[in-house]
Amino acid sequence: MGLSGISRAYRGTWPLAVLLAVLLALLASQPAAAVTKKPRQSGATTGEVYRWVDNEGVVHFGDQVPAEYAPIDRQVLNQYGVPLRTEQGAMTEEELAAEKKAAAEKKAALVAARRDEVLLSTYLSVAEIEALRDRRMELINGQFSVTKTYLQSLKDRLSQLQQEAVNFKPYSTDPAAEPIDGRLAKELSDLADSVALYEKTLLETRSRQNRVVMAFDADIARFKELKGL
Repeated sequence: MGLSGISRAYRGTWPLAVLLAVLLALLASQPAAAVTKKPRQSGATTGEVYRWVDNEGVVHFGDQVPAEYAPIDRQVLNQYGVPLRTEQGAMTEEELAAEKKAAAEKKAALVAARRDEVLLSTYLSVAEIEALRDRRMELINGQFSVTKTYLQSLKDRLSQLQQEAVNFKPYSTDPAAEPIDGRLAKELSDLADSVALYEKTLLETRSRQNRVVMAFDADIARFKELKGL
């Protein structure tokens, strides 16, 4: 749209001062500019106008920014054509992904820095870290041993009850066998549940042993690195 087109587009809607300011900005920056009137993507308050430059270098003015120009940064002018602020264009998916990645890296760096701070303020030597590791492992190993022993006792009792139950239906193959006593059936069921629970606990305890060892090994390695050992 030429200058006459812009004048027609804004005549009757903006004060004369705004029209003159827009026309002067056009003449100063580009020989040709475009004023767009498409569905609003970002809003300006009454009397404000957007100014942006597209990828072809064409300057645009309008009280709304069309979708195709949403990623472009723009200025917001007041009713006298004076810049009030600059608004950042909508970010692309690539920019959003990069921003998210940068935020995650920054968070990870802060966590690592805090970990280093705690490590240095807690221990004076590698020997102190190893001593704490050994005490922690002693406790976990004790829990493991107690759980393992108790689990074996549950299995032994379950085996005894299963031997008793083999003479009753539904465990016996004898058609004349009597149905299993309700008390015995319940005890069998409860013991089987307990065995499954403690087997799971034993596995979790073993996993915790491995995690603790790995965590202390990492602390020792990092402590040596920070201390230059």
